[in-house]
Amino acid sequence: MTGVQTCALPILLKKVESKKGKVSDAEWQARCELAATYRLVAHYGWTHLVNNHISLRVPGTMDQFLINPYGLLYEQMTASSMIKIDVNGNRLEDSPYEVNRAGFVIHSAIHMARFDLHCVLHTHTVAGQAVSALDCGLLPLNQGSLRFYKRVGYHDHEGVSRELDERDRLVKDLGPHKVMILRNHGLLTAGVNCAEAFNLMYHLEKSCQTQMQVLASNEKYSIAPEPVLEKSAAIFHEGNKPLGQREWPALMALCDELYPSYAN
Repeated sequence: MTGVQTCALPILLKKVESKKGKVSDAEWQARCELAATYRLVAHYGWTHLVNNHISLRVPGTMDQFLINPYGLLYEQMTASSMIKIDVNGNRLEDSPYEVNRAGFVIHSAIHMARFDLHCVLHTHTVAGQAVSALDCGLLPLNQGSLRFYKRVGYHDHEGVSRELDERDRLVKDLGPHKVMILRNHGLLTAGVNCAEAFNLMYHLEKSCQTQMQVLASNEKYSIAPEPVLEKSAAIFHEGNKPLGQREWPALMALCDELYPSYAN
């Protein structure tokens, strides 16, 4: 037989033992929702191979959170594979996987300073990275992006986030907001739960995609008057209620139907 021959490579993923029944019911639920969030991010195409992170505070704690094992794709995340660490980067349980240093620095900064926010989601999408490189930042070009009007922090790029002293600057630049654009880097959202962090990222990503298409058209564009912008933004945040709660049960049901292994 001539030509190039190929052979199937063995699957080399490391075995992760089930945590079900070995952690509290509250923690297991948190693990399931976090794993589902990873699957949803993959479903909508916001992944960057094994990079980027979503973290969730461990229920009932102030200094512990769950984060992804470094080496798995978002499509492979499960409730049991999530790694529990503290804000000092110490792993609080055994895992065959490591934790990405940059992910720890960025996420621990928010978890340590914003006790009102429990889930932090960070992406490197094409549209998000493109907007992060623009001096103008995110523009209020349409109704969907108005929820972010004057409600986005900006953090200047300092290289790969490996130094602990950057945490103070990350928190300062986030300010009172739940959304931050990491300049020349990507997007970050944080919410009271997975539902809110995901909802914010969904609309932030859509806004970035829309903005880049508008700018690519080379046509003149319009922006509504300032009073209209603020009025519209205020409507989205009326009563300061967490966003995304209405959609979350349907999104979880989508995971149950298409990606049931997330709950392993």
